[in-house]
Amino acid sequence: MPQGSSPPHRVAVIVDEGTNPFEVGVATELFGLPRPELGRPQPLYQVTLCTPTRAVRMNHGFFTLTGTAGLDAVDTADTLVVPGRPDNVVPRGDDVLDAIRRTHARGARVMSLCTGTFALAEAGLLDGRRATTHWMWADAFRESHPGVRLESDVLFVDEGDVLTAAGSAAALDLGLHVVRRDHGAEIANAFSRRLLFAAHRDGGQRQFVERPVPEVPDESLGPLLAWAQERLGEPLTVADLAARAAVSPATLHRRFRAQLGTTPLAWLTGERVALACRLIERGEERLDVVAARSGLGTAANLRARLRRETGLSPSAYRRRFGRAAGEALTV
Repeated sequence: MPQGSSPPHRVAVIVDEGTNPFEVGVATELFGLPRPELGRPQPLYQVTLCTPTRAVRMNHGFFTLTGTAGLDAVDTADTLVVPGRPDNVVPRGDDVLDAIRRTHARGARVMSLCTGTFALAEAGLLDGRRATTHWMWADAFRESHPGVRLESDVLFVDEGDVLTAAGSAAALDLGLHVVRRDHGAEIANAFSRRLLFAAHRDGGQRQFVERPVPEVPDESLGPLLAWAQERLGEPLTVADLAARAAVSPATLHRRFRAQLGTTPLAWLTGERVALACRLIERGEERLDVVAARSGLGTAANLRARLRRETGLSPSAYRRRFGRAAGEALTV
């Protein structure tokens, strides 16, 4: 998605009977709030909540949503978001499924949050494709939709025009991934700072971690991660990280798996690729310099890693996300 003075990307969010408020909040927080800290002349996204009826009761009847647009609002959306709901054994209404189908049929992007994956499957968008949903519903999903290639132990799956997030927090991961895909790493980082949320967790990370809140404070990886992020340009290895944490590499690997759902090497590589993206966006054109400062070593490795992460070569990434004169971030 081009930067600069292009019109806002239109996002429609379908809110059906029993929808979880959290996922609706994620969509509106990410795509609906103004971002004056970006220093842009107009917002990057424009959100419309649309419902099949004039009043929709949210999950457990916490509140009733009114004053929304009808489902015809999906017909002008560039992206359609389908949040989850807990009663997934109850099929969605035909009007909701038709709105999802026709949005996808005209080439718009469709993304589900948490168990919204059920709706995408009911609409026929996921047959033969990879997808994910909350791990608690994985068995029920496989039974209902055997033709979908369910990946039940990842945070999100990006199939290009159809994206699915695993659970509530993973909805934020997928949302930031979409912002990064649309506008680059620098903008995504600005969003994450506003949210006080991790800027980048790879979609392949595990949904369930053994110890989301560390039982022993001094075993937290926070200080080690901050130390490493300040030294990405240095020849850091997993052994270096383990030595810094005063543990064996095997113990460090177990802690990363338990607390972050990934490996030390995968985390380190992801951080380096993200830094390389930010350097390119800020105007550094010398690939050898970007590779060295990000710790990726060589221009060849930079090209390979960037293409794997973003699908773009460094030159294509620069053309798409490089900052034009006068578009400097204010954060």
